[in-house]
Amino acid sequence: MTSAVESNGAIMTGSMSDEEKWSAVISKNAGADGKFYYSVRTTGVYCRPSCPSRAALRRNITFYDTADEAEKAGFRPCKRCRPKGPSKTAIHEAAVARACRLIESAEREPRLAELAKAAGVSHYYFHRLFKAVTGVTPKEYAIARRNQRIRRQLIRSNSVTEAIYDAGFNSSGRFYANSTQTLGMTPTTFRKGGTGMRIRFAVGECSLGSILVAASDKGVCAISFGDDPEILVRDLQDRFPRAELIGADR
Repeated sequence: MTSAVESNGAIMTGSMSDEEKWSAVISKNAGADGKFYYSVRTTGVYCRPSCPSRAALRRNITFYDTADEAEKAGFRPCKRCRPKGPSKTAIHEAAVARACRLIESAEREPRLAELAKAAGVSHYYFHRLFKAVTGVTPKEYAIARRNQRIRRQLIRSNSVTEAIYDAGFNSSGRFYANSTQTLGMTPTTFRKGGTGMRIRFAVGECSLGSILVAASDKGVCAISFGDDPEILVRDLQDRFPRAELIGADR
């Protein structure tokens, strides 16, 4: 039987066996929160799988699909993990999402303290939390978003200089220092649709839907998300009509 618990702690769709539920409780797997609840006969409370309380003996635990089922059986919600409220994972993801929106809408890169305040946590904890949720640091995320903006602005703006400042760079020198790595080609070549470039690309699936990644020999030149992989490929073709595109690259 395929396990319902993946190696990264996430819970797969489908029913879980009692053994898998017990394993999630023992490991305090936040990925199982909302999938099931468990009650403890000796304390009279019910909890979410990630509850920080000391694990009870297996013989005193009963599993339920919903919080309502646990309450109908006579158990009250645990005051530590608050199983009827949003999970800690959901709270953390919402906090990081607020910080991401702030980064995306800001004209300048927000300071770490500003982002932490928006997330409602200390700036020491925020840095670790942000990386745990997104896989990158706040600064790396800000740089990635700015790089996305410069790619859009190079297509829309009247000149490279105008695109640089519209994308949020403080100086053209700062941009040109890493422009080839940022765009995968020179800014002029990018604006001309990738003239003379060989661009390798591949399409895959991720939690956000379809993802297309394209790169020249000099660096990544496009990362796109969407629901339809064919649309992503057409958008790449429209963006670099003068380049040689090589699909399904390993």
